[in-house]
Amino acid sequence: MSFQAYLDAVEQKTGLTPRELAAIAQQRGLAEPGVKAGEILAWLKQDYDLGRGHGMAMVHVITKGARIDDKHVGKAGAHGDESSELWLDGAASRPADWGSRG
Repeated sequence: MSFQAYLDAVEQKTGLTPRELAAIAQQRGLAEPGVKAGEILAWLKQDYDLGRGHGMAMVHVITKGARIDDKHVGKAGAHGDESSELWLDGAASRPADWGSRG
């Protein structure tokens, strides 16, 4: 599953876009330096019933933003993504050419 597919599944499960979840994490103080991934994962599990894989995708977005390492871009396989920039504003609003942009 690509990183973007994880985020799309998070949106489907929670009803919130990744950007909305990241904003809630920010409001709760979970995006501050020094916050451990386990704290964020516990919140996502308790409030949204997200498992570890989907939770870790959100941990990345919350702590590092929308950019991912280029090593996975354009690669075949389970973790290959089309772009090094993730779309955080919801699958329905993603432009058709988003993956070819970055």
